[in-house]
Parts: sequence; structure tokens; C-alpha cells
Amino acid sequence: MEKQARHRPRRNFEEVKREIVECDLENCPHCGEALKARNTWHMCKTVQTLQGPVFVAGKTKECANLTCEHSGEHYYANSVLSISLPSSTYGLDVLAFIGWQHEKEHKQLVEIQRELNKRKIVVNERNVGKLYRQFLALLGATSEPSQKKLAETVEKHGGVIFGLDGLQPEGCGSLLYVLYEVLGGTVVGAIQVEKASAEQLAEWMQAYQKYPVFATLSDGEDTLIAALKKTWPGVPHQRCQEHFLGNVAEEVLNYDTQLRQEMRQSLGGLPKVEPSPLF
Repeated sequence: MEKQARHRPRRNFEEVKREIVECDLENCPHCGEALKARNTWHMCKTVQTLQGPVFVAGKTKECANLTCEHSGEHYYANSVLSISLPSSTYGLDVLAFIGWQHEKEHKQLVEIQRELNKRKIVVNERNVGKLYRQFLALLGATSEPSQKKLAETVEKHGGVIFGLDGLQPEGCGSLLYVLYEVLGGTVVGAIQVEKASAEQLAEWMQAYQKYPVFATLSDGEDTLIAALKKTWPGVPHQRCQEHFLGNVAEEVLNYDTQLRQEMRQSLGGLPKVEPSPLF
């Protein structure tokens, strides 16, 4: 058997997709004034996902209202937490894939490593084990570190903003739902099920009802919105700007493609214009 290197594999990605993530918050949660965009990144890293490497950068906003008690406070693009954990350069889809393959397909870590290598994920067996432990911690109940961070956020801001996202990694027979807190940038927990209903998600999130909640975030999926509203009735809900703008761009792209095709068909029969003679 070929001996596997125990040191961190060398990474050199020739083609990397870029994803600049904007802060989802539009208004200061304290004074209600519109937040000002800052032309800086609060984080940037290259994340390995099952769809290929992605350079991810998060842009911040700040409260520019001088009369606000939190004037100058920076708010981060925390929807990046639905891509990868803060200290990880592997996507959440990779963690979910490892967990599914090990627990449901009963594959050894070295087998999972080889499968990931075939998918062009640069990882060794040791890191696969580390990522599997991160996956287990993510699925665990509210951990002491996340409880502490949530308590610190409540003390600083008076409440929290929860975001909920779901993803289905290729090669997994289930979805991974991730709950994260926006103001403090905390990944709270996750649940992995084949297809959760709003009632199941709401029951899972009951453990976090003890925290005062300003608002909730999600994409436009009905199940996620219903679960958040069921868990925190009466709390304002907002669609994530990243998903919203992505959906808008997709529609614009479709119309643009259709328009170019129609123009090509309409103008294709025009006679060719001969170049003017030089004098």
C-alpha cells in the first residue's frame, strides 16, 4: 500500500472561481439607519468545495450614524459561514460528504480520501479525520463555545440575528441545514436529514428560542422561511442578499441570452457592408 504523506498537502489551483459576499444586513439593528458599505474585506480565503476551488471574500458594512450608540460598528458578510467554517479551507459540502460516506456508506477514512482526491480535492487521510470530527461537532447540540459567543453577542447588541441555510452535496443522500448567527459570526449548529419539513426544523431550533432575536435570514426556500417564522413568530425575516442577487442575475442572464439570439436572427440577413475606399 502506498504510504500517505502526513504533512499538509501542497495546494496549487490553476483556475479558481471568485465569490465576493456582501453583508446581508441593510440597516443598523440598533438605530435602523442604512448601513454604509466599506470597501474592505474582513476575510478572504480559497475554499475547496465539491464543485471546485472558490476564492471567497466577505465585505463589511458599518453604521455611519454618529448619534447611534454603535456608530462605527462593523457588520460582516456572515453568509460565508454557509460556505465553510471560519477556521477551515474546506467547504461544508466536503464535511457533509465525509460524514455521509463514513456513517452511511461505512467507508474508511483512507477510502474517503481517495474518493475526494478523485474529485480533485487536495486532502490527506489525517485531514479527512480532522474534518470528520468537525462534522460531528457541527451536528452536536449547542456547544459551550457557541453558547459563550451567543451570550457575548446578546450582551453587546441586546440580541442576535439567526440565518438558516440548506445544501445538498453531490454524493450525499441527505441535506445539511446550517444555523448561524450574523452579528457575532458564529456557526451555531447543523442537522443532516434526507428532507426536513418546516416542523422538523422548527423543533430542532427550539433550543435557541431562549435568545432574544432581532431578525432572521434565509434564501427564498419556503421550508426555511416557514421554519424560521414558526420558531420566532413576529420576528422580521429578510432574504439573504447573496441569494437574492444571484437569482436576479440568473433571470437577467436568461433574458440577455434570449435577446442576443433574437438580434442575431433578425440582423443576420442584412447585407454585408463593404469597407469604404481610401482616398
